[in-house]
Amino acid sequence: MLTELKREAYEANVALPRHGLINLTFGNASALDRRKGIFAIKPSGVAYDKLSPSDMVLVDLAGKKVEGDLKPSSDAPTHRRLYNGFKKIGGVVHTHSTHATSFAQAGMAIPIFGTTHADYFNGDIPITRKLTSIEIEDSYEWSTGNVIVERFLADDLDPLDFPGVLVNRHGPFSWGPTVAKAVEAAVAMECVAQMALMTLELAPRLKPIEPELLDKHFGRKHGPGAYYGQSKS
Repeated sequence: MLTELKREAYEANVALPRHGLINLTFGNASALDRRKGIFAIKPSGVAYDKLSPSDMVLVDLAGKKVEGDLKPSSDAPTHRRLYNGFKKIGGVVHTHSTHATSFAQAGMAIPIFGTTHADYFNGDIPITRKLTSIEIEDSYEWSTGNVIVERFLADDLDPLDFPGVLVNRHGPFSWGPTVAKAVEAAVAMECVAQMALMTLELAPRLKPIEPELLDKHFGRKHGPGAYYGQSKS
């Protein structure tokens, strides 16, 4: 099972540059075995074209490395905080994708203007508060996860309705029930961020999407009334 977990994490990591979400060695992906309480994550600083499934590092939800010759990603504590805070997720992705990161650096949520956005996110993609100087100095990566969880608790947001967030001054994190879904959310977030920037150039005073159109598009893909795609029966 853990060999398969490492393979899933590897496949997610190498998908990130393929989708144009990664420059250099920025970013990482991890996959969780919730039953065992162990996740597999990219090793720190290793180029994506040099990775293999065996390079993935296994870490438990208490933060202990349980397998691997390499150091785990420096963002492993952030992933761990999200797994501990969001009990329904099984994969986390972090990138510095250009358009989503532009919103993060500006300290702005990604506004929802159209149905492409509504297919994946049930409203604006939220932005966290800035980290304090103490949070930056002490346990920075864990604090990054803390401000994400705090943001969702503050507005009672369901992580599966909003499978991504922008960390203020930093960049996007996404997640899903599987790491493959977390990659999909990361791709969608970058796509809608680019569209939002272009839309704001064309129509700076445009209002958000109509609530009924948002509900229709999100609801046809998610929840008990979803009907998009093929039947699983």
